[in-house]
Amino acid sequence: MVDMQAHYRVPCPPSQAILDGLANRPAGVEILIAERQGALLGFASACAIYPGPGLTSGFFLKELYVAAAARGRGIGRALMRALAELALARGHKRLDWTADAANPDLLRFYDGLGAIAQSEKVFYRLAGEALSGLARTEA
Repeated sequence: MVDMQAHYRVPCPPSQAILDGLANRPAGVEILIAERQGALLGFASACAIYPGPGLTSGFFLKELYVAAAARGRGIGRALMRALAELALARGHKRLDWTADAANPDLLRFYDGLGAIAQSEKVFYRLAGEALSGLARTEA
């Protein structure tokens, strides 16, 4: 997680806060890890969503991260395959995620999995003052 935060150039909380977050993650969050000889090479984090297509459940991939030194060795593909298997085992009918549109290597990777970009969807986010402001508004 520290590696990932550095990769995205965002502040990283202290190690204990990371461990506390993992121990107290919301119900339904699945975290798959890729490791070799005790070294963590990458992880995928996903959670169930409902409703999905046909009022069934789906799986949403929040994060797929592979350490820089492990990239190009099939780790990301293995994590995505394991996530697809887990989604099916849990009865989910699809797997959705967002991707950085400015990262052509990432987009090629996802295209290579057989994923289809959804151009009719727009990704939104409420954070900071916008989130607080909406929460304070009257109905």
